[in-house]
Amino acid sequence: MATIIQVLLFILDIAWFLVLAQVILSWLVNFEVLNLRQPLVYQIWSGLNRILEPIYTPIRNILPNMGGIDLSPLVVIVAIYALQRLLINNFAALAY
Repeated sequence: MATIIQVLLFILDIAWFLVLAQVILSWLVNFEVLNLRQPLVYQIWSGLNRILEPIYTPIRNILPNMGGIDLSPLVVIVAIYALQRLLINNFAALAY
C-alpha cells in the first residue's frame, strides 16, 4: 500500500512541476524575455499546453471571467496540494 501512495505522490509532484513550469514560461513569454518564434521555446510551450489544457479547460469553465487573469493554474496547484495532504494523512491513518 505504501508503494502505491508513494507513486501517486510522485505523479502529483510531476504535475505540480509541470504547472509551475508552464506558469513561469508564460510569464517569460508575456514579458518578452522568451520568444515563441524560437523552435525550442515553441516546442516546450506547445508540449506543456497540450498536457495541461485538458486540466485547465473545465476549471476555466467554472471560474468567472477575471478579465485577462487566468486563475486555473492556481486552482490546479491548490488541488494538487490538497490531494497530497489527503494521501499523506490517510496513509498515516492506515499505518497504525
